[in-house]
Amino acid sequence: MPLRTLLATLTAGLAAATTTLAAAGPVHADSPQDNACSSSVSIQRYSDALDKTTYEGTFVGNFSGLAVDRDGSLLAVSDRSSLFSLDPRTLQPRGVVPLATETGAALDSEGLAVDRDGSRLVTSETEPSVRRYDREGRVLGSLPVPDALKVAPAGRATANQTFEGLTLLPGGRTLLASMEGALSGDSPGVVRFQTWRRHGGGKDFRLSTQYGYRADTGLGVVEVAGLPGGRLLVLERGFTAGVGNTVRLYAADTRRATDTSGVDVLTGQDGDRIRLLRKTLLADLVNCPTLGATAKQPQPNPLLDNIEGMVVTGQRQRHGGRLNVLLVSDDNQNAVQTTRCYALRVRVA
Repeated sequence: MPLRTLLATLTAGLAAATTTLAAAGPVHADSPQDNACSSSVSIQRYSDALDKTTYEGTFVGNFSGLAVDRDGSLLAVSDRSSLFSLDPRTLQPRGVVPLATETGAALDSEGLAVDRDGSRLVTSETEPSVRRYDREGRVLGSLPVPDALKVAPAGRATANQTFEGLTLLPGGRTLLASMEGALSGDSPGVVRFQTWRRHGGGKDFRLSTQYGYRADTGLGVVEVAGLPGGRLLVLERGFTAGVGNTVRLYAADTRRATDTSGVDVLTGQDGDRIRLLRKTLLADLVNCPTLGATAKQPQPNPLLDNIEGMVVTGQRQRHGGRLNVLLVSDDNQNAVQTTRCYALRVRVA
C-alpha cells in the first residue's frame, strides 16, 4: 500500500499528535531555511520541558521508547518500569502506570508498541522478553523468544544488548523487535531483528522471520519504526567519553533480505548467500542546526544527547509526503544528561 494512502487512514487522534511540541515550552526553533540536517531530514524544534521533572511522585525521564496510543495521546516508556501518557501538544504527563514482571519484579523496559486492541507491548532487555499489558499495567501474557536471542548462559546475547527497539508494522499483523548488539559468534555490528506474525483475526503472535542488519562501527540499534512496503526507520546511536553521542537515522528495507532464523553465525560477509537488510543513511544528526541548544557534557553538537526513543506521528501531505517523527533522549536520571524531545520531518524516497 502506498505510504501516502496508508498514513492518511490513521486516526484523527494520531493527526493531533503531529502538532507535538507545538505548545510545549520551552520550545526552540530556527527559521525554516536553516533547519536542514540533510537533504532528507530537517529538525523543526526541540523541547526540554520534561527534563528533571516529576509527576505524581514519579521521576519523568529515563525514556527509552515512544508510541502513539489509540486515542492519539503519546506513550513514553521509562526503563525504570514506568509507562507515561503524555499530552500530544504540550508533552505534559497525563498519567503514569507502573510496569512489572509476572512476579512483580522490576523490568528494564525498552521498546514500546500499541496493539490494535489498545494493549501495550513492551520489551525488557533483561531476559529479553516481550510482554503484553493492559492500560492499567497488568500483565496479559508474553511472546515466545528464540533461545539464541536470550542472554547468556541461556542464549548468545549480551546483557543490555538485547531488545531495544519495537514496532508494529503497518496493517498490525507483524511485530518487529531489534537487538541492540550482536550475538556471541556473530560479527561485531551485525545484529538481528526478530519478527512475530499473527494469523487470521487472532491476537496471538507467533515467531516468524528474522533478519540481519549491520550497524555502523561503534554504534548500536536503539529504535525501529515500521513503514509500509517492508521498510523501516532505524535509529543507531553510540557514545564516546569526552566526545559525546553519535546518532544516525537510516531507512532499511526488509524486502529480499534473508531469513536468518536458521543461521547460526552471521558474518556479514556471505555475499548473495545471506542478504542483510539494505540501509540508506537519511541523516547524521550531528549535522542538524543547534537551534540554540546547550549540552551539559561534551557533545559534537550541543543539540545531541542520549537519543533512544522514536515514533512516527503522522505525515505532511503538502510537503512531498514527509513523515513527522518524534525522538526522545534517555537522561538516565543523570545530572549531565537531558530528557529532550525532538520533532523531525523525514522524507523516505
